[in-house]
Amino acid sequence: MAFRFVDGFCCVFALCLLFPPFSISGSTQQFCSAESGYYGATACGIQSSSSTKLLIKGGTVVNAHHQEVADVFVEDGIVVSVQPNIEVGDDVTVLDASGKFVMPGGIDPHTHLAMEFMGSETIDDFFSGQAAALAGGTTMHIDFVIPVNGNLLAGFEAYEKKSKNSCMDYGFHVAITKWDENVSRDMEILVKEKGINSFKFFLAYKGSFMVTDELLLEGLKRCKSLGALAMVHAENGDAVSEGQKRMIELGITGPEGHALSRPAVIEGEATARAIRLAHFVNTPLYVVHVMSIDAMEEVAKARKAGQKIIGEPVVSGLILDDQWLWHPDFITAAKYVMSPPIRPAGHGKALQAALSTGILQLVGTDHCTFNSTQKALGIDDFRKIPNGVNGLEERMHLIWDTMVGSGQISVTDFVRITSTECARIFNIYPRKGAILPGSDADIIILNPNSSFEISSKSHHSRTDTNVYEGRSGKGKVEVTIAGGRVVWENDELKVIPGSGKYVKMPPFSYLFDGIDKSDANYLSSLRAPVKRSRSEG
Repeated sequence: MAFRFVDGFCCVFALCLLFPPFSISGSTQQFCSAESGYYGATACGIQSSSSTKLLIKGGTVVNAHHQEVADVFVEDGIVVSVQPNIEVGDDVTVLDASGKFVMPGGIDPHTHLAMEFMGSETIDDFFSGQAAALAGGTTMHIDFVIPVNGNLLAGFEAYEKKSKNSCMDYGFHVAITKWDENVSRDMEILVKEKGINSFKFFLAYKGSFMVTDELLLEGLKRCKSLGALAMVHAENGDAVSEGQKRMIELGITGPEGHALSRPAVIEGEATARAIRLAHFVNTPLYVVHVMSIDAMEEVAKARKAGQKIIGEPVVSGLILDDQWLWHPDFITAAKYVMSPPIRPAGHGKALQAALSTGILQLVGTDHCTFNSTQKALGIDDFRKIPNGVNGLEERMHLIWDTMVGSGQISVTDFVRITSTECARIFNIYPRKGAILPGSDADIIILNPNSSFEISSKSHHSRTDTNVYEGRSGKGKVEVTIAGGRVVWENDELKVIPGSGKYVKMPPFSYLFDGIDKSDANYLSSLRAPVKRSRSEG
């Protein structure tokens, strides 16, 4: 039986016996018993497979560039061989993948675990969020370090501590919320010593995270010099603030006010502005959670002009529409509050089309979960509802069913947008995002004929709601292998806190190829300074 979380406590009694003591969410006593009332389980199956050798036999191995029927041999967490009819000894665990797809585990480029935000902290920490991810076929994620009072290194150290209980591999982006010489210096330390190759700038959240254009320009220049990718949350924070005032004046205080206060036009404006400033500096730009046609069209226009722009839609923007924000039950409506907001019907289909044609490159989740009690902080004022939805566990299933099942993308495209492209953008391919000799053995087995159903009663997140409640479809991840260990099989998780590794990501990814040449072309095109004679007189 799959383990479950009970009011923040993980059902891990067996693990306590094997690895005492450990702490999840501050607790050192964990319980797993039939009395929990969730599964009637007397054991949680937390111990992972002891074998260091695995053979995945007879499946269709899918990489972003190729698929073939082959076996995959894994030893000590690394893919050793991919070829038909591999012969092995008795000391190897064999998994039969006949009739199924064997693919790289998903990589989620956009998550917020154990994040302090809007007077609360996300309910999923680095163990519960990652456990949920593994149950859904994601084997690595990249989380956002939030500075401590603007201090980047202090923020990084805080997140190092938060991630000690990780059960799968992870990396970090770092947010920039102010600018001075210390920030510039710390960016260099993070890139050269800590494995950071991306920095995020919020154009929204006035009064907290929001940066000015002046700060953004300084940050873009510094990112370029370090070979780090600049990322933006693109909403016009000044316009959002004005929109919020307008809604309150109209007496609109419920969750629908959140969406009405930050329409697509101001997402499009901020996206266009960030893209143009990145062009001015001549550095690549990554636009997180593209939620609207307005923003997507700005990405499309810039890419068509040859600019190096990455557009990241998230599952909620692809799958959902904003109708639920008008639900008469506050808790139901509030669980859909995120920023940028989920858009009206039509935007999601347009984003799907953009993803299928390469205008958008990869899919994240912006997994940022708050339970119904936390969401109720804004019951009288939508401005106080903690922003965020779930998605780490659901992403792979929903994208498969929505995009592959409908024929919009191929199986190889699925691997590209859920894993490989993220690994390439953040410069960890082919260690991650591929099933090739030498790659990390982060692998899933997906059965295209099996069905999945999503429910807050059976998911592995600690939150008590799910924005995809009741959705079902074809294509189920039946086995997840992380670092060569079988961690999800037969609907049972076998995860160990502390078994995940921090993945350093080197600078100067493929997005920086040709930047020096284009800089040189720019300088040669200036035809300046012009030598002028001084007029006498």
